[in-house]
Order: sequence, then structure tokens, then C-alpha cells
Amino acid sequence: MTISIRPPTIIKEYEAIERLQSKIWGSSAGVTPVHVLLTIAKEGSVVLIAFDGEEPVGFAYGFLGFTEDNRVKMASHQVGVLPAYQDRRIGHQLKLVQREATLAKNLDLITWTFDPLQGRNARLNLRKLGAVCNTYIPDFYGDMPDELNRGLPSDRFRVDWWIASEYVTQRVAGKEVAEPELPSPKCPVLNPAHILENGLPTPADTFDLPGSDLCLVEIPVNLPTLKNVAPDLALKWRLQTREIFETAFSQGYTAVDLLRREGRNYYLLQRDWQRT
Repeated sequence: MTISIRPPTIIKEYEAIERLQSKIWGSSAGVTPVHVLLTIAKEGSVVLIAFDGEEPVGFAYGFLGFTEDNRVKMASHQVGVLPAYQDRRIGHQLKLVQREATLAKNLDLITWTFDPLQGRNARLNLRKLGAVCNTYIPDFYGDMPDELNRGLPSDRFRVDWWIASEYVTQRVAGKEVAEPELPSPKCPVLNPAHILENGLPTPADTFDLPGSDLCLVEIPVNLPTLKNVAPDLALKWRLQTREIFETAFSQGYTAVDLLRREGRNYYLLQRDWQRT
């Protein structure tokens, strides 16, 4: 498999991105049409397509936006890879090419949203790319009919990727990341899950923010499976973690990593995080 990534150059390649959206998300609803993709690219934003040989297998696109203090940034809206090509680092490669293209425009920030209960995405975004999050948006898109999103409120993390920082440079280079000792009074789990008799995890009913600078928030290991077999339990996770993240972010914590321990997933939150 030889994957190449570049901006689309002809109409047929933009049409391929339109088709990829439907295949990846399992719905034609909400697909960004060719004329919008063309305009985004023409006006100076970043549109990318990934090929296996001559076969389109993935894409990424974003558009210029503004921060709260009116600095120009790149708002990355979608990155997708065909199911048959997932878990082959293609999404990772698309983000790295997006970073280089954005740096070439003399911009230092890319933002995007993702479902905070999707651990695989969190691992890529925070651990491997070095994005961080202190913004939680409840039910951002409202009801979503596609296969990946239907069944839960569309809550989202809005992550900040400071692409010119040393912090990000070290992460994308694959430098080993120090992890806190677990479990530890200095890094407690706010919502340790209890495993039910059916083998499914349920979160703790209550939580308290610690006095420590580090803490952990547990999330389900496999959200799609949980939604299919126990939708009420999936909703409980959504609502409970929503409350935790909104509270923690308001108290100065930032999500900086996704840790895996003994088959379980934990966000690492750090108080007063500063980029370098």
C-alpha cells in the first residue's frame, strides 16, 4: 500500500471527496458538496485527498476562521478515511500534511471538534498530535442521522492545535511522553467505572474535583458497541462526562492526553496547562 496525499487538482477529485463523505459516515445527509469544497480551496484554505495508488481513500478539509481575539486560524472541519483503510495511520498522515500546509500560510493554530467519548480519536488528537482541549460544547450539531453519530446528543470537544509550538513538535515527532503513576492520590480518577454483571462499564454516580494539578476522567473503551447494546448506559456516560468536563474546564483544567491502562481509557486533565 502506497498512500499519497495532496490537494485535489481536478473536478473529479472533488467529486471523489463528496462520495467519500457518504461512504465513511454512512449517510448522504450533511455532505459538503463539490461547489463548496472548490470555493474553500480557491479562497486559500486547505483541502486534501489521500490515494492508495489511484483510488481515493481519505480526505481532509478546513477553512479560515478567527479566534475569540480575532486572530486568523485554520478551522479543520472534516477528516475521514474509508473503513477498510482505518487503523493504518492515514488519518494521522492527513493531519500532518494539513499542519505543514497551514504553517506555510504563516498560521500557528488549527482547531476542530470531535466526540469526547471516541477514545481512538482522542488518542490521535491529544497523544499523537499534541492538541489540547478546554472547551466543551453540548449537543453542538443537534440530532445527527448518520451511522457514526445517531443515538446520542452530539457533544463535542473543541481542540486547539498549536502547530508551531515546541510542545506539538515533540508530540508529532513521537517523543516519549511521561505518564503519571496510576492509581495515585496525585492523579485521581474522578469517575471510576464499575463493571456490571453483563460486563459493561457504568460510571460513578458522583464526582469531586481534586486539589491536585492532575486528574483522570474515564470514558468507555468502545462507544459504538455500548450504543448498540446498552443505549441508556451510553447516554449516562454522555451526560455524566459532560458535567465533569464542563466543571473541570471552568476550574482551569485542560485535557492534554488520553491514557490507556488495563483495557480502560482515561483523559488526563492538567490544571493551568501552558504551551511551550
